[in-house]
Amino acid sequence: MAVQETPVSRRLKSVKHIIIVCSGKGGVGKSSVSTQLALSLHASSPSARVGILDVDLTGPSIPRMLGLDGHGVHQSSDGWVPVYADALGDGEPRLACMSVGFLLKKKGDSVVWRGPKKNAMIRQFLSDVRWGELDYLVVDTPPGTSDEHLSLIEHLAPVHSRLSAVIVTTPQAVALLDAMKCLSFTRAVALPVLGLIENMSGYVCPCCGDVSNVFSTGGGAEMARREGVPFLGSMPIDTELVTLLDAAESTDLSPADGQRDEDSEVRSFGVLQRYQKTSSAKLLSAIVENLISTLLSVEHASVSSSA
Repeated sequence: MAVQETPVSRRLKSVKHIIIVCSGKGGVGKSSVSTQLALSLHASSPSARVGILDVDLTGPSIPRMLGLDGHGVHQSSDGWVPVYADALGDGEPRLACMSVGFLLKKKGDSVVWRGPKKNAMIRQFLSDVRWGELDYLVVDTPPGTSDEHLSLIEHLAPVHSRLSAVIVTTPQAVALLDAMKCLSFTRAVALPVLGLIENMSGYVCPCCGDVSNVFSTGGGAEMARREGVPFLGSMPIDTELVTLLDAAESTDLSPADGQRDEDSEVRSFGVLQRYQKTSSAKLLSAIVENLISTLLSVEHASVSSSA
């Protein structure tokens, strides 16, 4: 039976893989993992084209983490133009970003929307943004399994064979219980899971190198083993990464819009370059290799089962 074409499926027809990053609980570093996944996928190949979509509508943090705060979104005859984090690099930009944070008059403004308004915004992000050809579209979702997740699955139904999920958790029992609920959601909507990432798995002292397991350790690996999902890897607390993402914050004192966009592009390109020198980048590089390998096998199985 042929899948009915929709505005979303037409817009995303040139997107090869859509990776939904989710967590059952807030505060586990999901958005920082989404950002790092996008940066590492971008660095995985000199030709890799990556998009990152921030659908955490009430807490959009991706623009800040990529150093894109203060950047505006431009309208073209073919839809909204995403903001490119590598606009100052050599060659054609390959890292596109879209977030409700770009649409706020002030970055401190709250987004007070009910479900229908959130649903409409997500549909617009998927159908009206000029994503173009992408190898990977990373979707950063809010904590839990709420309106945003249901809207995503509904609108992305025509491209379901290209969907997969990554679950982020921390090692302690409370976070793992909520990660189980997130895993239960993916099974309820038949969303393939690429694997689980255990974030904040220990703190490495920058002075002596000793590791302190602040939030315990190994819980994510055990959950993955028990539930039969791939364990992609562990990420310790990296003070260098925290400093880098905090330093990406823009100032509110930029004058004209044009100057503000230019300053934002300079900051963002600096984030891309400096990230590759962090210890987290090396760990994520190994995780991304594992993820890409799992992604190909999962999507092959999905296509085979639907044939």
